[in-house]
Amino acid sequence: MKKIRISAVSYTNTKPFIYGIEHSNILNKIDLSLDMPSDCAQKLIDDEADIGLIPVAAILSLPVWNIVSDYCIGANGAVNSVFIFSNCEAKDIKTLQLDPESRSSNNLARVLLKNHWKVNPELVTSAADYTTSTDANTAFVQIGDRTFGKKEQYPYVYDLAEEWLNFSGLPFVFAAWVANKNIPKDFMDEFNQALKFGLDNRAELFKEMPKRDDFDVEDYLMHKIDFELTDNKERALHLFHNYIKQLDK
Repeated sequence: MKKIRISAVSYTNTKPFIYGIEHSNILNKIDLSLDMPSDCAQKLIDDEADIGLIPVAAILSLPVWNIVSDYCIGANGAVNSVFIFSNCEAKDIKTLQLDPESRSSNNLARVLLKNHWKVNPELVTSAADYTTSTDANTAFVQIGDRTFGKKEQYPYVYDLAEEWLNFSGLPFVFAAWVANKNIPKDFMDEFNQALKFGLDNRAELFKEMPKRDDFDVEDYLMHKIDFELTDNKERALHLFHNYIKQLDK
């Protein structure tokens, strides 16, 4: 049988999924690569992967797509790893430097700035060091492990999952397991069981992970990330897509 090509995010928030995959027989049926979120999406778009844990904004670039798992990377409130770090209050942001590793979070920041905070800043996509600016009205988006321990370093910090909940009343889905073609149901059933095994055994995973003094990884993976793809999360995903389509109008 031809192996299913799977691209998954390399961040800490995916480690329970990877643990489950690596401790199940599904590992023998797949070619697994660990990538940045934007690369996961591009592999699916370019048909270099059959299934990807991709930023949900990237779904809009796929001509054919199906969400194929009961699990996702989501949050119902503060997620503690997707931020706007700013030198000023959100309502005063005039320049937003975007995260080169992100699609969904950049778009989420733009949606919230336009619809929640009612501002329309200039967007910068190629700042030499996009996380550094002394300008009083500049902010930047940053996601993933690079944000760990940084909340105390900036005057204004906005957790984008928390702000989305304040704005919409819904949880948020950052990334979902998406296929660009039909995948056999028996494979997906087995794949879902592998993911569930990883989630059910997070306590064992924590024994293998290094401790950090500046960030509570166990709290992050047990409480901040919400891995179940619920009906409300799917509603939020479609609402988010609608807002993205309105961004440049």
